[in-house]
Amino acid sequence: MVRFSKLILVAAAGITALASCTQDSSRAFYGEAGATGDNGFGNATMNNTLVMSGQQSYVLDLANRFAQEVDSTVTFAFNSAVLDASARQVLSRQANWIRQFPEVRFRVYGHTDLVGSSAYNQRLGLRRARAVVHFLVAHGISRGRLEAVVSKGETQPLIVTQGRERRNRRTVTEVTGFVASNPLILDGKYAQIIYRDYIESATPATGLTGVDFSSSGSGG
Repeated sequence: MVRFSKLILVAAAGITALASCTQDSSRAFYGEAGATGDNGFGNATMNNTLVMSGQQSYVLDLANRFAQEVDSTVTFAFNSAVLDASARQVLSRQANWIRQFPEVRFRVYGHTDLVGSSAYNQRLGLRRARAVVHFLVAHGISRGRLEAVVSKGETQPLIVTQGRERRNRRTVTEVTGFVASNPLILDGKYAQIIYRDYIESATPATGLTGVDFSSSGSGG
């Protein structure tokens, strides 16, 4: 009787181990790349998830389309975060485009030229990015879709010069991903996003005109 009980215990342990092995194998096969590895390299990254779900290519498609159909960049006067008439026109077109794609998130990067201290220009770049975000929100874009406001300061000049350069004093709006709560991507309806016809807005463009987000000091 004792021997029989031991055999049952051994068999049960074997079945448990086999089940555990099967579950681990299933997780390894269906899980994210690297999810069952160690705590270093084996951790699945956001990029892994985007690529495996197919969303990475969708983001690139929309980013390219946005850059082709709308000017993604506005420039600023020296030491200023005021949106002039030209900037407001560009941002109005950005807002019109963004409104047609409620599933998409965007990020605004602020830049400066190389005049002034690095610390001051970091703050100035952020004020420029915030000015753009305020304008887009005022034109009907949800603040929650503007994923982040980022200042690159003077670290990424288009034109490398120590003097004043307007092309460096800019913001850049970029597509960064999809709104997490939107079900269209998982439902396989991506074509509805990419090939959706534009809806012409009947609302006249209005926005911020004279707000200066700069502070004391001087930079580019």
